[in-house]
Amino acid sequence: MRMPRVPATVVPAALALAVSLPMTSAAGAAVGAAPPGPPRVTAAAAATTATEAARAAGAGLAARQAARDRLEFGPCPVAEGLGPDVRCGTLRVPVDYARPFGEQTEILVSRVAASGAGGVRRQGALVYNPGGPGGNGLFFPLVAGLPEWRRIGAAYDLVGYAPRGVGRSEHPLSCQDPAQYAQAPAGAAGARPDAAAKEARIAAARAYARGCAERAGAALGSYTTLNNVRDLHVLRAALGENGLTFMGASYGTYLGSVYATLYPGHVRRMVFDSAVDPDPQKIWYRNNLAQAPGFERRWADFRAWTARHHAAYGLGATPEAVQASYDRVRDALAREPAGGVVGTGQLHSAYLRAAYYDEVWPGRAAALAAFLRGDPRPLVSLAAPDPAAAVEGENATAVYTATLCNDAPWPGDWETWDRDNTELAGTAPFETWANAFLNLPCAFWPVRERQRPVDVGPRPDAPLPRTLIVAAERDGATPYEGALELQRRLGPRAGLVTEVGAGTHGVVGGRNDCVDAHVERYLLTGDTAGSRVTCAPHPEPAPVSLDDRAAIARGHPRALLPPVV
Repeated sequence: MRMPRVPATVVPAALALAVSLPMTSAAGAAVGAAPPGPPRVTAAAAATTATEAARAAGAGLAARQAARDRLEFGPCPVAEGLGPDVRCGTLRVPVDYARPFGEQTEILVSRVAASGAGGVRRQGALVYNPGGPGGNGLFFPLVAGLPEWRRIGAAYDLVGYAPRGVGRSEHPLSCQDPAQYAQAPAGAAGARPDAAAKEARIAAARAYARGCAERAGAALGSYTTLNNVRDLHVLRAALGENGLTFMGASYGTYLGSVYATLYPGHVRRMVFDSAVDPDPQKIWYRNNLAQAPGFERRWADFRAWTARHHAAYGLGATPEAVQASYDRVRDALAREPAGGVVGTGQLHSAYLRAAYYDEVWPGRAAALAAFLRGDPRPLVSLAAPDPAAAVEGENATAVYTATLCNDAPWPGDWETWDRDNTELAGTAPFETWANAFLNLPCAFWPVRERQRPVDVGPRPDAPLPRTLIVAAERDGATPYEGALELQRRLGPRAGLVTEVGAGTHGVVGGRNDCVDAHVERYLLTGDTAGSRVTCAPHPEPAPVSLDDRAAIARGHPRALLPPVV
C-alpha cells in the first residue's frame, strides 16, 4: 500500500502505515482478472511446500535459541537520534529460515523500559510495527514522553525495531542509486497517461526490478511477510515474552494478523490500527486497486474543507473550484518547476499526503494559495525533495516493493494492469495511475518463488485471545472494508472501534481521546468493550494564515507518524 514518506521524529501527538492495495471499483465490484488460483500439485510445488515446512521448523529453532540468549540492551547508535533514554539491542535472525544456522542478518531493536509510574505492575513488552512494508519503527519508544502514552508506558516496555533490510540494518536493501530516486523535478503520472507515457513507465518498472535483483542478489526473495512474521516470533522470544503484545499500523496489521494465524499460542494482546484487508485474493494487487476510490474520496474531503474556508484561502467556494485552482498550479509547474525542483510529480506526492492526514490540510491549502498569489516559497518548502532523506526513502521503497512483489502472485501481463487502471481512473483519477506505476515492478519481478498469501484466521483448535481493531470510516489508504473483513476472520473475540466520519490514516495515539481510551483499556485490561463500538470524529483542523510560515510548514501539529512508504 502506498504511503508518503514521513520523518522519523516525534512531534506532539497520534500514530499512523503503510502501503498500496488492490481491487475493487468505486462501486465495490471486482475489476480485472483475479491473480492465478492455487497451483496444481507439481514436483516444484511439492518442493516449495517442503521448503516452507523447513522454514517453519527453522523459525522454531531460532526462537528457542533467542529465548536462551535473550536480547541485551545498551546505548543506541548516535546516528539513530533516539536520545539517551532509549536503549538498543541487536537481534540476529536467519536470512533463510530453512537454514537457521546459515547466513544471518541483524535487526536493530529499541526499547524504553516500563516506568512503573504510580506503582503500576509491569505487563511485559509492547512491540510496534509502523507498516510500509519498509517502515522503520525505532522511533516508537519515544512516545513514552507523550501524555497519551503515559499509562501504557507505565505498564509496558515500549519496543520498536527496524525490520530486515530497513534503515541502518546489516544488509539494507537498495534497488537504485538514491540520487536517481530523489531526482527532481519529475513529472506526475497524470490521470490519463498516453501510450508513450505508459511505455516509458513500463521500461522504468523493468529497470527497477532488474536493479533490485542486481543489488540484492540471492537474498532478494527473503523479503516476505512470512519472514517478517518469523523475525517477530524470534524477537518475542528474545524479549523473554511467551505471549506477544503487539500493535501494528497499516501493513503492520497484516503482519500481526499473519502472526496470529501462524502462532496463535504466542498471542497475548494485539491492536490493529487501520487494517489491511487480509483476504488472500486481495493480497496485494487487488488491495492496491481498492485504494484508488478511497484516495479519491479523501481528496474530495480535502477540497470540500478548503472550499468551506474560501475566505481564508481564496481557492474557490466549491470543491470543483478548488480542483481548478490545483489544476492551475499543476499546469504552471509543468511549464516551469518551482525553485527548479518542484514539478508535477513532487506536487502530486505532497498533496497525496492530504489524502492520508487531515492535519496537513491547512498548510497544503495555504501553499496553493501563496503560489497563485505569486509566492512559490511555501510550496517549495513542502514539496521539494530532501537530499538528506534520499537514502532512507530509496531503502524504504525497495523493501516495500520487494515484500509486496514476493508475497503473492501479480498479473504478469501489461494488458491486465492497463485495463484495470484505465477503468478505475475514469472515476478515481487522483491516484490511480501513480499507484499502478509504483507497483508495476511486480509484473516483471525476477524472483521465481512467489509466496501464497496466508489464509488469515484462527484454527478451531487454537482460539485467539481478545484482539482489537481500530479504523477510520473514510480511510483511503486502508479502506474500512478491510477492518470489517479482518474482524470477520479473527472471529467473535475481535473488537472493532470505528472513528465515524473521519479518514485520517492511523487512528491511535493522540488524535481522538475516545479511540485512545478504548486502546488503553484493552492494553491494560484485555477488555475490548464489546464487538463494535464507535467514536465521534476528531475535530477538523482550523485554517492558517498565509502569513504564518511556521504554521504552513508544520504538517502534523498533533501527530506521531511513523516513516512509511
